[in-house]
Amino acid sequence: MSSQLLTFAKGGDPIRRVVSLASLILDSVNLARAGSPVNFDVSIAQDLWSAEVDAGQIGQVLHNILLNARQAMSDRGIIEIRAENVVRGRGTSGPEAYVRVSIRDYGCGIPADVLPRIFDPYFTTKAAGSGLGLATVYAIVAKHGGHIAVESNAGVGTVFTIDLPASQEGGAPPAAGAKLRRGSGKLLVMDDEEGLRTLLERVLTKLGYEVQCAWDGAEAIALYEAAKTSGHGFDAVLLDLTISGGMGGVEAAARLRELDTSAKLIVSSGYSDAPVMSNFRAYGFDDVIPKPWTPAQLSEVFRRVLVENPNQKVH
Repeated sequence: MSSQLLTFAKGGDPIRRVVSLASLILDSVNLARAGSPVNFDVSIAQDLWSAEVDAGQIGQVLHNILLNARQAMSDRGIIEIRAENVVRGRGTSGPEAYVRVSIRDYGCGIPADVLPRIFDPYFTTKAAGSGLGLATVYAIVAKHGGHIAVESNAGVGTVFTIDLPASQEGGAPPAAGAKLRRGSGKLLVMDDEEGLRTLLERVLTKLGYEVQCAWDGAEAIALYEAAKTSGHGFDAVLLDLTISGGMGGVEAAARLRELDTSAKLIVSSGYSDAPVMSNFRAYGFDDVIPKPWTPAQLSEVFRRVLVENPNQKVH
């Protein structure tokens, strides 16, 4: 709930990557389908464009709408999910390309007097609802430069239509559906929580990496400098953004850049509203991974950083 509050307040800016919306849609449908008697009819254009989005946030949008659609249905029924490429109007530089996702249910519908308020924070018609679900949906789509519309008739059904700006780049499937990526190389991870340092070391070691840990930025800098002097430097460094009682990730990254301009640096934090998370390159980082992460997401972020180094093996 606090994450959803941040999303439509000042914080929660998207951490954007070019992703395959087709994969993101299928993952969301599979999650909504689990344990439900409702049928899901999915139609995705074969040439569906990619989009530069925060996969986690857009996944939340799809999940919230699909959950509402499922709850609006009786024990039997069908929910239709369609995804296609569209060109809307004309922007300052010509036609604007979007990926359109529509979700239609044939459930109870939304009364006409309620429809104008469905995106208002804390407004809900559900006895156990928080009123944050659709407010979050609206805020996320708006922060991505997209558009959302809804049409509904009581007793007939509802259709939500989401348009997201398309990307010309080819997108990889979102990390949530990625497999574990094994690799090789020497990694340095810094976090002030001992349990998390232990977990990072175990996961990355099982993936094939050699790992050293530091509790704050000062220790990380000392280890990095010693390794560089010995001729066996680190191939990548993971830095926690906020350290209680010690040097945090931003200051440590600046110092490491002074030691080695080619250092590969990744920032990690549980504070999604921190500016450095959505604009990490401006703070000297090569990549970012929000907390909480999965082993697959962790392996993917190191794959992205190390794949540029021909001496590293990542598969």
